[in-house]
Amino acid sequence: MTLILIRNAQLYAPQPLGIRHLLIGGGRILWIGDEALDLPVPLRAVSRIIDAAGRPTIPGLIDGHVHVTGGGGEAGFRTRVPAVPLSRFTTAGITTVVGLLGTDDVARGPSELLATIYGLREEGLNAYGYAGGYHVPPATLTGSVRGDLVFVEALIGIGEVAISDHRSSQPTLDELLRIASECHVAGVMTGKAGILHLHLGDGARGLELVREALRTSELPARVFNPTHVNRRRALFAEALEVARQGCTVDITAFPVAEGEDAYPAAEALERYLAAGAPADRVTISSDAGGCLPCFDAEGRVTHMDVGSSGALLETLREALARGLPLEAALPAFTTNPAKLLRLTHKGSLAAGSDADLVVLDGSHHADTVVVRGEIHVIDRTCIRRGTFE
Repeated sequence: MTLILIRNAQLYAPQPLGIRHLLIGGGRILWIGDEALDLPVPLRAVSRIIDAAGRPTIPGLIDGHVHVTGGGGEAGFRTRVPAVPLSRFTTAGITTVVGLLGTDDVARGPSELLATIYGLREEGLNAYGYAGGYHVPPATLTGSVRGDLVFVEALIGIGEVAISDHRSSQPTLDELLRIASECHVAGVMTGKAGILHLHLGDGARGLELVREALRTSELPARVFNPTHVNRRRALFAEALEVARQGCTVDITAFPVAEGEDAYPAAEALERYLAAGAPADRVTISSDAGGCLPCFDAEGRVTHMDVGSSGALLETLREALARGLPLEAALPAFTTNPAKLLRLTHKGSLAAGSDADLVVLDGSHHADTVVVRGEIHVIDRTCIRRGTFE
């Protein structure tokens, strides 16, 4: 494996560490120091030296909600979104993804999801997945979601199970608790995340089922992980309360029109932190590859958009423009999802951590992207693409 020496990085790990130099090898960060390192002559021939020139260098972004196979299908088979290619992630600074199934967990099932995850891994990306999909009972590979989590290494939780949405299977509290308990027990058995990733729709019930689950069961609050919590302002207020009770809530970086009853992701993050909710219990994901439909009163699609991986860095830039310091905004994209997903070597930059990092340019776009110690993007040029790109 090639050694990579990154010099003069303005390091955010995500806490600011000033100018540092990093040595990368074998997929890990081998050394970080504040004095320049001269490699021995025999190593120089197998090394790549990158001068970050004082630019911000951050952990690779972790996108915890991605339709890697493509989502959609709500307006007919022609609206099935294609799978997301490798470079869409890497050029957007994303080094780890968690794939899932959405509304269509029939034509697109867990086998296709798992095969797509393994394909992304072979192409150099860190990729994991959720068992199941929107509906109850969840689609499985082994006959049970607990079996899927215990025996399939890449699967780390269950999701996205839909609640408060006309497309959901309208799960009862007992059904939700049964699935959550499968998550929790599988997590205990394997050390995996063991979380129930919950799609929140526009329904008036909001987080009612989650609040009841927290009130009536012995399950730890961390098991329940609601997403899309910024899609309605009242829902966001509910999300603040369940975060205070121990849930990690996920903000979605989808487009929000002026006057819409929703918060753009950057504003939602700012509001979350200003409200004094636990700073380590909020994440931001892209919904990349997923269909973003709008429905009429009869449940028919009136128009649709598609989630983009680039929404994460765009949200980070917007957060910085709103006055959030980089070190305050970064955890929602890095350390917080790593903690929630129990990816212990990811989300931060330290000796021994996985070598997943992004050097930002002056406009906070991805200039250089390293995944598992391999360069995918340098000087804003993608040098490693997916098999069929």
